[in-house]
Amino acid sequence: MPGALHHIMVRGINKESVFIDKEDKEQLLQRLGINLVDGQGFVYAWVVMDNHLHLLIKSGKRGISDIMRKLLTWYAQYYNRLHRRRGHLFENRYKSILCEEETYLLALIRYIHLNPVRAGIVGTMEELDEYLWSGHSAVMRNVSRSWMDIDYVLDQFGRKKRAAVGR
Repeated sequence: MPGALHHIMVRGINKESVFIDKEDKEQLLQRLGINLVDGQGFVYAWVVMDNHLHLLIKSGKRGISDIMRKLLTWYAQYYNRLHRRRGHLFENRYKSILCEEETYLLALIRYIHLNPVRAGIVGTMEELDEYLWSGHSAVMRNVSRSWMDIDYVLDQFGRKKRAAVGR
């Protein structure tokens, strides 16, 4: 469904790590950006954990399935080749929950971006500001992710950028 808001979750098979190091995570994010541009989608929130991934995507003209199929197929092939393994990498297909933008957008942005804090990977909001594998660091302008719609996210938290960043 083009133009729909999706909370997408992808988990490694048997909850095993599928993003072993920084290079794995960076490769996934670069390919995500390429697929979003091709599929004309927008990302409002994301986090890459060692064994799973959350995305909050507004689908483009092609819908979400095209973006995710290309991303996960490419990543599984990349990962299997690099780490000399075979077989499925992810549990089932990705899980996608269709969300009402007006009702759930802010709660989902917070939920997704705070994942590393809840998991104990980072201890403070200041550490999260610098954490490379969450869209929060892009919102705080500490890392550049051109494919993330940061202005739209900040607009949801306030009209003035400084106040929005604080919230």
